Amino acid sequence: MSTVAETSKGELTSEEQAHLSDRAKGERNLGWRLAGPAFVVMLLVTLYPIAYAVYLSLFNYRLTDPAGKKLVWLQNYITALSDSLFWQAFVTTLVIVVVTLVFELILGMAIAMVMHRVVWPRRTLRTVVLIPYAIVTVVSGFSWLYAAQIDTGFFNHWLHFITFGGFSESYNWFGGRWSSLAIICLSEIWKTTPFMSLLLLAGLAQVDSAQEEAAKVDGATWMQRFTKVILPNMKAALMVALLFRTLDAVRIYDNPYVMTGGANKTNTLSMLVGTETVSRVEIGMGSALAVILFLIVLIIAFIFVKLFKVDLTTSGRS
Repeated sequence: MSTVAETSKGELTSEEQAHLSDRAKGERNLGWRLAGPAFVVMLLVTLYPIAYAVYLSLFNYRLTDPAGKKLVWLQNYITALSDSLFWQAFVTTLVIVVVTLVFELILGMAIAMVMHRVVWPRRTLRTVVLIPYAIVTVVSGFSWLYAAQIDTGFFNHWLHFITFGGFSESYNWFGGRWSSLAIICLSEIWKTTPFMSLLLLAGLAQVDSAQEEAAKVDGATWMQRFTKVILPNMKAALMVALLFRTLDAVRIYDNPYVMTGGANKTNTLSMLVGTETVSRVEIGMGSALAVILFLIVLIIAFIFVKLFKVDLTTSGRS
């Protein structure tokens, strides 16, 4: 009798599983029917410019001389990758990405934890924190430019006062490569840290407070609770925050363009693409550089996904 009951129970479970499977398939098909048209349009809008850029990158094509368009295959890529200007821009972009990402992660996490713990005034605090991110990047760039210049700025006056006269008031921040990059990185950190903190705050909201309390009762220190409980539980949000900010920093254009215009070896990869395509109207070389930048972004995204090993489609589901 018990065997029959177990068999009946097993058959019922199989039916439920089949029913759930059919239901899941139906929901998936419905989702594709609803989102399919928009997905196809987005795919076409995205793929066409990429494919066209790849196509143009195979030509020696200057916009002012359309009749001289000549197929050179991969020569533009070879020229770009063998040019010291490209690697100079690559190093500049890499420095900006690494420096800004490290500081934004540390400051963003600190701000996110404060906003997560504060009960009152929570909404006001979040609004104030997000103000820098709401400012247009070009406006932010000009603000930092004027603040760091000798004649219009206050940076030198403040540093001169804080160091009791040890810092020169006539120091030219934009007179060298590394000092220029310092101001560019500071402006980028100031503006985009709120975005990082907002994404990390969403991750902190997913952390089970019961696990934190249990770890605290077991005698775990704050650092142990942070590294063993908080960070593992917000892995998906951490990956999204780092990935978004890294990809955004790799494509940085506004701040360096506003502050230095590429002077003192502060050209970024995006600025190099803009110079070749817009200023020099070298469409073939500019397209090749754009494709290289796209491949760099693609590689970075692949590395992040593989490194964090997070499935965003199932993250947060019970």
